[in-house]
Amino acid sequence: MDLLKAIEDVLKSAHQPLHVGVIAEKVISGGLWKSSGKTPEATISARLYSDIKKKGEASAFVKVSPQTFALRNSSMEETNSGSTPTPTKEAPKPPSVHTGFSFIDCAQKALEDFGGKKPMHYKEITEKALEKGWLVTGGKTPEATMYAQVITEIKRQQKRGERPRFVQHGRGYVGLSQWMGRGLAFQIEQHNHQVRKALRERLLVMKPGEFEELISQLLAEMGFEMVEVTKLSGDGGIDVRGALVVGDVVRIKMAVQVKKWKLKNNILAPVVQQVRGSLGAHEQGLIITTSDFSAGAIEEAAQPNKTPIALMNGEQLVMLLMEHGIGVHRSTPDLFEIDEDALLTGEGK
Repeated sequence: MDLLKAIEDVLKSAHQPLHVGVIAEKVISGGLWKSSGKTPEATISARLYSDIKKKGEASAFVKVSPQTFALRNSSMEETNSGSTPTPTKEAPKPPSVHTGFSFIDCAQKALEDFGGKKPMHYKEITEKALEKGWLVTGGKTPEATMYAQVITEIKRQQKRGERPRFVQHGRGYVGLSQWMGRGLAFQIEQHNHQVRKALRERLLVMKPGEFEELISQLLAEMGFEMVEVTKLSGDGGIDVRGALVVGDVVRIKMAVQVKKWKLKNNILAPVVQQVRGSLGAHEQGLIITTSDFSAGAIEEAAQPNKTPIALMNGEQLVMLLMEHGIGVHRSTPDLFEIDEDALLTGEGK
């Protein structure tokens, strides 16, 4: 029997929410599902997160508390905090420029060299970048691409609790946040920096099962489906397998190894080689660590003519957790600022 159907039958019989540990016990003892993994609870949790993430309100399941799930149409649904929001689609990234400058880097350089600490219109920014030869692109609408990339970066950094390097001033004008001094926005960034630091430290003291649930939830939020935890973290080899789905069109089989290591213990090249050697047919690899990677590991992961291994270090892990609201909650005050351009325009009429 399919695992999700088995879970649904167990929850129907229970008539109440159940912890994943209880669900695992019931589906296995009832002969509804067999697992060869060492952590069936984590596998069940990952599959439920993935189903809820993919189907939203159409999913038969709903999370009512940490590691506890119920049927969506049950009387306990009202205790749920709400379905998982669909992530905002980001503008597609343009092809990299031949000079080594991306659209974003060109925008910053144009503002620094020609802005005079005042906002510039995105069309003027693009014109200067092309004129100076910083930006080389075959696209027919570089201005639109430039503006889309700047807005995308602002939104992404805001989601991660970072201070965006660009600031929107309305009507297509963009400036640099560093020109705004050390006001409230700077204080917010300093606060969020401390939150990122605290979150990373909390990851290191989490129990293995809790940490695996966190990673499973993150993978589901990132677009993974059919997530299955294969063994306890730290056992070596592959910890999680799943399929990374992009736009319901591209499906990439992924094998993930998770390393909950202390900050000073960097991942070395042999670990990357081990993961590559453990990949199945048509699989790509991903290593997630709370620490970082040595120069040798980074070089090994990008070896030409070998299956590439993606690397996610502790800083990137924390950023993604914050971006998807996992382990943190967002408190967004309304921050008003004077629109100098609008006021000046009004005076001139």
